[in-house]
Parts: sequence; C-alpha cells; structure tokens
Amino acid sequence: MTSATEHTFAPPVMEARRWLDGVDFPPERPLINVSQAAPVDLPPAEMRAAMADIIVNEPQAHLYGPVLGLPDLRAEVASQWSVAYGASITSKQVAITSGCNQAFAAAISAIAQAGDEVLLPTPWYFNHKMWLDMAGVQAVALPTNAALLPDPEVARRLITKRTRAISLVTPNNPAGAEYPAALVLAFFKLAQETGIKLIVDETYRDFHSQTGAPHPLFQQADWDQTLIHLYSFSKAFRLTGHRVGAMITSPELMAEAEKFLDTVAICPSQMGQFSALWGLQNLTEWLAGERNEILARRAAIETNMPQLTAQGWILKGCGAYFAYVEHPFAMASDKLAQELVKEAGVLALPGTMFTPSDDPNGARHLRIAFANIDADGIAELFTRLAALRFSLAPSS
Repeated sequence: MTSATEHTFAPPVMEARRWLDGVDFPPERPLINVSQAAPVDLPPAEMRAAMADIIVNEPQAHLYGPVLGLPDLRAEVASQWSVAYGASITSKQVAITSGCNQAFAAAISAIAQAGDEVLLPTPWYFNHKMWLDMAGVQAVALPTNAALLPDPEVARRLITKRTRAISLVTPNNPAGAEYPAALVLAFFKLAQETGIKLIVDETYRDFHSQTGAPHPLFQQADWDQTLIHLYSFSKAFRLTGHRVGAMITSPELMAEAEKFLDTVAICPSQMGQFSALWGLQNLTEWLAGERNEILARRAAIETNMPQLTAQGWILKGCGAYFAYVEHPFAMASDKLAQELVKEAGVLALPGTMFTPSDDPNGARHLRIAFANIDADGIAELFTRLAALRFSLAPSS
C-alpha cells in the first residue's frame, strides 16, 4: 500500500535548504539565496500599523468567516479586476483562498478525479505537479519553444478524452516568460472549443512589464465557463505568511470548490483577508513602486548577462521574479546547484526540479529568483557565476 503523498517528490525548496547544512559563508562572501520566489521584507509600515489596528479593533479577524472568503474582499477583487481587465466580474465569481497553491488545489479538485489529465507547460511550477501527483491526476508535459512559450497546436494534439484542463502560469514560474495576450487567448479558445478548462495562474501579474490588461480573457463571452483565474496577495503586499489568494471562475464551479475549501481550512485567514483588503484600497501607489523595482532588477539581470554569455551561458527567460538560464557545464543542474553552494556561495534551484525526470532539458538549466537581491546583489551573483571553473559540456 502507498499513500497519496508517496506519489510525488519532496518539497524542492526545503530540499535545497538542506544543501546549506555544514557550509560556512564568510562575512566577505555571504550566501546569495536566489532559490525561493518570496519577498523576505516585511509589509510596508503603514500596512503593519493597519494590521495592528485590525487585530485590536476588528472582532471578525479572530473568528471563522465564510468558506469562500470575506464578502468585502471578494467585492473589492471583483471591482478592481473589472477595471483592470475592462470586464464585468461579480463577487459571486470570486473566492478567497489560503494562498494561490490552495486555489490551484481547489480548482483541480472541482474539475478532475484520479485518472484524469491536465496539461502543464514545461518547465512547470513544481507545486502544481506535486498536487496533481497526489490527486492521482496525470500531469501531461506540454513542451515549450526556445522562448519558453507553449504552442496551442501542440497542446491540441495532447488533449484526450481524459483531459480536464490546460494550466498556464504567466508571468511564468520558473521561466520568467510573459505569455503574449494573443497566445493566452489562443489557449482560451482551444479550451473552449474542446470543452476543458483553462487555468491561468497570475501570481506575478503585478510585476508584468506590460502596462494594462495582460490578456482579454475576461472580455470573452461566457468566459467563466472556461477560465479559472488564480492570484496571490503574497507577492503584491508581502503577505506570504498570511496565506491569501484568490480564484475567479463560475459560481457553479465555485460551489464545487467550496466543498474542498471547507474541509481543508474552513475559511481563509481572516487577518490576512482584512490585510489584503486594506492593501487593495490603500497601496496602489506603493505597489507601483514595487513593480518598478522588480523591473529594475530584471534590467540588471539583462545588463550583467553578457559576462556569462561569453562563457556559454544562455538567458532563456527573464520576467517578474525569475531568470531561467542554460548553463555550459558538463554536470547536470541538480549536481551543479549543490556545487554552487560550496564553490560560489549561491543557492539556486536546478531545472530538474521543474521538468519530468526523462526530460534532458532540466539538466541544462537553473532558475534564479531575483526578487530578494538588488542591482548590486545581481552584479555580485553574476561575478561569482562567471568565476566558476567546471568542465564544459561538449558543443552540440
């Protein structure tokens, strides 16, 4: 007998942290940790002050709330998303979840059962793969092109009678690629035509390089019969520890997701929800500054890349919190990532954590999550990587 959890792998970020055990990082060369895509800075001071007031003066913050979330927060999301996407979204089409990972788990539980299939572009977000594994749902790898973008026609050929959804992440984790609006729309039309769902995880939407709506999906007729939109407040307002996410789809599907949500958490964190609501209503200008900083760090990655390009590295994708790079060394990325800790004082995740075990592309790539290092830190990171002296991979 095996359990559901035995069908998947150990949490990758936790595995990577164990590589730090027994390694000393001298003061003149501290660890550069680019392994996890999560802000480590606290929420802004004005938000923390508001949160303190909520703790003292808002009784509901300490009690169970509705399974699908705080009504005022659902209404605020519906209103702001309607403006942002030029659409008409109602609060009945919005649920608040305990983070975006839970939103994905709820969505899959509402549309699929063991033996079904979901298409995931590779490299994929490992937590999505892990949940599908544990749910007994087959993750069907959808290859991406040189720009790390999936092709709807390739996806069409992979759809079977057991396919329940295509799941996209844009801006992408781990690749950093921003999916063009026309491409996202093409996937929506494919899903609509074939009667499956399109899951679009926009956790990093607030750091998209494009201004305005990143896609027109909410403007499509009967969009909620096909689209399941996922979002996280963790990155936008640095609320990672408070676990607040969102799902937008049809009320009918929401009723199915509610069954899952009620059994795993009863309700999302009330404190986190009141905080997210305050952030939406008060931190628009602050969030714009956060976006500008992330875009500046993305620019720093591109500015510093030539010193690695000269040694055979290739920048495959760069956007939101991530750069996805192809390395030139003979060793596979899972081994290389561990060597980087000792040889360069750098903790990054290998491409093998984002690909099927039989996909050779995983061994050639590393993910760099740059949200927690500034331009100077990025320059130092690239200097350390440029100084590496390992055996090079044979030229293809």
